[in-house]
Amino acid sequence: MNAARPDHAHWMRHALRLAQQAAAAGEVPVGAVVVKDGQIVGEGANAPLGSGDPTAHAEILALRDAARRLGNYRLDGCTLYVTLEPCTMCSGAMLHARVEAVVYGAAEPKTGAAGSVLDVFGYLAINHQTRVERGVLAPECAAVLAQFFQQRRAQHKAVALAKHPLKDTALRHPDRAFADLPHWPYAPQWRSDLPSLAGLRMAVVDEGPHDAPVTWLCLHGAASWGYAFAHGLPGLLRAGHRVVVPDLPGFGRSDQPKREQTHSAAWHVQVLQELVEHLDLRQVVLLGAGDGARLGLAVAQDLPERWRGGWLMDAWPDACPPPA
Repeated sequence: MNAARPDHAHWMRHALRLAQQAAAAGEVPVGAVVVKDGQIVGEGANAPLGSGDPTAHAEILALRDAARRLGNYRLDGCTLYVTLEPCTMCSGAMLHARVEAVVYGAAEPKTGAAGSVLDVFGYLAINHQTRVERGVLAPECAAVLAQFFQQRRAQHKAVALAKHPLKDTALRHPDRAFADLPHWPYAPQWRSDLPSLAGLRMAVVDEGPHDAPVTWLCLHGAASWGYAFAHGLPGLLRAGHRVVVPDLPGFGRSDQPKREQTHSAAWHVQVLQELVEHLDLRQVVLLGAGDGARLGLAVAQDLPERWRGGWLMDAWPDACPPPA
């Protein structure tokens, strides 16, 4: 619906106040109220973090509150107002409670179960039909969520900078430059504690069991970064192996030294040697491309007891004869 009826807007504003309370408590700001005969009979503010309860969504809490007040888990004649499109769990609970109608504000394109991803309320075979009205005060509801996530991103950035401050001799790509990469769900572990990094931040993906029978150390070439191994990682992880993929300093998500002379093969070898020892990598198989293959071989030569083998690509391109 495009325009909210006055009564709908009135009750949605109550839900918005509850959403603000959730935000103040550090929860995703979602609020819900249950209304019957022109009176609020239940309310809830999102609280899964604070309660340690994955079911403590605003809608569930509002349904529980209404059931206690009315003395009946069947909520016939009730309308539930919620600031965000309900998920599958909450939609199912509303149907089970026989709520007459659900009215929501902002759509949820990732998990919404009232029309966006699923339409739980649209199955005519279910023995109870709950009416759905969409988009009531949608801009206001969406704005509360947007502000919350913007503030949380800023807080996370401040924490990251405090833990890994950017040196005035280096540059750093913004995290948003690497968001939503296909086939790359791996969050980096940030390292600035290796002595040879001297405070530079290095991104290291470390996935799989630490006691795996094989650890793959994936080292990219000079014109690439860790993402070059995106298609190979799932198979290695399914095999139960550990996979470690650093972005070498100056590449990818790692800090970029401003002075080119900072880079040297000896420095990169030292960084990798410290990383291997710090992570206590054993039974290592080097998966290296180009310069990364050569750097990995130098580390293996210094720490032979930790290595099991290697799979090298384009390690010695000059040794190949030119095409006829």
